[in-house]
Amino acid sequence: MKRLIIYGDGGSRGNPGPAAIGVVVCNKKGEVIKKYSQYLGEFTNNEAEYQAVIFGLKKVKALYGKKEAKNSEIEVRSDSELLVKQLQGKYKILDSKIQPLFLKVWNLKIDFKKVKFIFISRQENQEADRLVNEALDAQSKSQKLF
Repeated sequence: MKRLIIYGDGGSRGNPGPAAIGVVVCNKKGEVIKKYSQYLGEFTNNEAEYQAVIFGLKKVKALYGKKEAKNSEIEVRSDSELLVKQLQGKYKILDSKIQPLFLKVWNLKIDFKKVKFIFISRQENQEADRLVNEALDAQSKSQKLF
């Protein structure tokens, strides 16, 4: 059985504002397998956080295939307490923009043997955060050229 860790982060400059995600996929020993960053467009910080989880779960399924995913245990680590508590079922989802994102995550969970959501400190999520800022900085620079 495969055990993987997904470090996910989403951020926006302004709320809503230009947003991006950063995702780091690691093996159970914490060794990095893949890193991703992507500019999203205009979103809130919370929407970006959810998009990072969705992106991470989809990428892991694409990397290993459906059959391997079904036998995998995934630990999603995020520094967003709101996201983690909502995905653990401890907080209600009141924001109408977050509800469909929650459902996407929930539906992606069934592709894996087990998915756990863990709240971590910002310090422990520095690489995913760096990837978010890298994507935002790159988008900002490309816009200034025109």
